[in-house]
Amino acid sequence: MTRTYRLPGVAVTDHVFTVPLDHADPAGPSIQVFARELVDPALAGRKPPWLLYLQGGPGGKSPRPLNATSGWLARALKTHRVLLLDQRGTGRSTPVTARSAERFSSAQELADHLSFFRADSITADAELIRHQLCGDEPWETLGQSYGGFITLTYLSQAPQGLRACYVTGGLPGLDATADAVYTATYPRVSDKVAAYYDRYPSDRRLVRQIADLLDRQSFHLPDGDQLTVRRFRTVGLMLGMGDGSERLHWLLDEAIAPDGELSATFLYQVMNLTAFADNPLLAVLQESIFGQGKTPTDWAAARIMAAFPEFDEDADPLLFTGEMFYPWMFGEIAGLRPFAGAVELLAERSDWPRLYDLPNLAANRVPVAAVIYHDDMYVDADLSMQTARSVSGLRAWVTNEWEHDGVTASGDRVLARLMDMAAGRS
Repeated sequence: MTRTYRLPGVAVTDHVFTVPLDHADPAGPSIQVFARELVDPALAGRKPPWLLYLQGGPGGKSPRPLNATSGWLARALKTHRVLLLDQRGTGRSTPVTARSAERFSSAQELADHLSFFRADSITADAELIRHQLCGDEPWETLGQSYGGFITLTYLSQAPQGLRACYVTGGLPGLDATADAVYTATYPRVSDKVAAYYDRYPSDRRLVRQIADLLDRQSFHLPDGDQLTVRRFRTVGLMLGMGDGSERLHWLLDEAIAPDGELSATFLYQVMNLTAFADNPLLAVLQESIFGQGKTPTDWAAARIMAAFPEFDEDADPLLFTGEMFYPWMFGEIAGLRPFAGAVELLAERSDWPRLYDLPNLAANRVPVAAVIYHDDMYVDADLSMQTARSVSGLRAWVTNEWEHDGVTASGDRVLARLMDMAAGRS
């Protein structure tokens, strides 16, 4: 099913594809996957190469095109037909939500369903879509963050579908366990929080003041959830982005009302930042994306946190947390409660299929260009460099000029350089 229309500077076609929930059982249940095709009207009558955009996450829908005349999208549209994919379970692709989770008859049934929303299934979706749109022609991919993880799975499972790949802040540790990932993550988050307090010294006292208020009395968010200190600390998730420190500072700037209570503005903003109403899969699948083989993830972020006493709630200064998800969240956050039993089962699972084929990657012949952000809070640069050395034909660019959102914050500079690198021009 397709629908074609125009936006300023771009011709748009919306596609809806029917795909198997389990690609190993094509006659079984199916879901729908949505993708939005963009092309410069001047190229619409030609056959420019396809560029598949793979959004970060997990649980992130593809960006909606607000301006096709600037940024990485404008650079891509000069030479490519772009496909913005809502990965299964996100956006308009049979979304996984709290409401849909409540329809499952048991936690086990929901956990089994969720197991089909990892990178291997997304790769299989992409291949099915490619055959429908391009026939046997391979296409190029741009993988942002988790989109890079998907890219490595794609290179492992279906390299014949790829002509070139660009990865921005998303080279995973190929055999890194969840424990290894979070052991590396906590020190990076600590460094980001320290840099934040150095930039805004008065916020150190303000954060403790807010925490003390939350300890002394109950404050409820507009959706009815109680705001606790540990939930408040999760707003630190934004600190890995280029404007994260500024966004956090201005959030706190209006936190205390004239009467000394927490302001309605602050409570509303914290609810929006921490409710996961539109992207529950980010919390639900965050640790499962590291599941491979027989090692359960077993709430790695919660367990590993105990090794870092600077993250204790009574520590001074009080540290925010980052891209970590904890068991308590599935009891305290309304939008995550329907997933609680299923997430427990996913954390216990010890038979995850492998996502990366190391021999295939070592023999890779697809040009791959990847930017590694030296100070990335979300994806460990050392693990990314190990992966870069393990993938034949991968050219890596290490920089501290941008944070994790460099592909958007840099305008078209990051994508343009990666395209040059993959083509041997840089």
